[in-house]
Amino acid sequence: MDPIRTVGEKIAEACRLTTEPLAVYGSDRIPEGAVHLPVIDRCIAAAMVKMAMEKGVPAFYLGSDATAGCCPGGLSHTGYVKRSPAISYFVSTGNPGIPNAPAEYLKASPELVDRCFEAEGKITPPGRYLVVRTCASVPDPVRSVRAISCFGTAEQIRNLSALVHFDRADPFSPVIVPWGPACATIVTYPAGIAERAPKESAFIGPQDPTINRSLPPDLIAIGLPIAVARRVAGNIDASFIAK
Repeated sequence: MDPIRTVGEKIAEACRLTTEPLAVYGSDRIPEGAVHLPVIDRCIAAAMVKMAMEKGVPAFYLGSDATAGCCPGGLSHTGYVKRSPAISYFVSTGNPGIPNAPAEYLKASPELVDRCFEAEGKITPPGRYLVVRTCASVPDPVRSVRAISCFGTAEQIRNLSALVHFDRADPFSPVIVPWGPACATIVTYPAGIAERAPKESAFIGPQDPTINRSLPPDLIAIGLPIAVARRVAGNIDASFIAK
């Protein structure tokens, strides 16, 4: 079985990515060289964009005893804090009981937000700490990697999506665009943190416009469950991208 760094290298080279593929995993201890999430950005997805593009800090972590300065939504979506009912109002129409309550208007009603979150099933942290790091920096043997997430142009991610489809008969479910915060697309769903996230699907997006401040308009992301990422890397030589 190829080391994670090799899987990342194969995908990046085949799809001509100019960004670093990122590995998502759980750990019982803080890895050496990793920084606390807010050192980069309070938002998990924004920190991942910086890590992939700037090639500086190789790893960050967060956890139930490392929550200070982290986005509450990201903490709840990775299972380290309980989701506040206020999030459903914030994501939708605002709280009618609070004058000038902040709202994102991403969903028609707070009840609809609740139903979407309930559809995800139980949210279970991957370990005492969630760690995101560049694939190139993953020490071997780390066997707990759950997902690999990549950022690229439309063409690069289009080609990577075609690789996901290469050995699949179903034309619909191998690559999907799910609803949810940006961190869900590239962490929660592909890493299996959400109980009902499809385990054989890649997740393309984010469709969450609140990440527009951090994600350049010409880039998009894809989150690959590790089994899907390994299959993609293994199919490169037989596929269109090498032929």
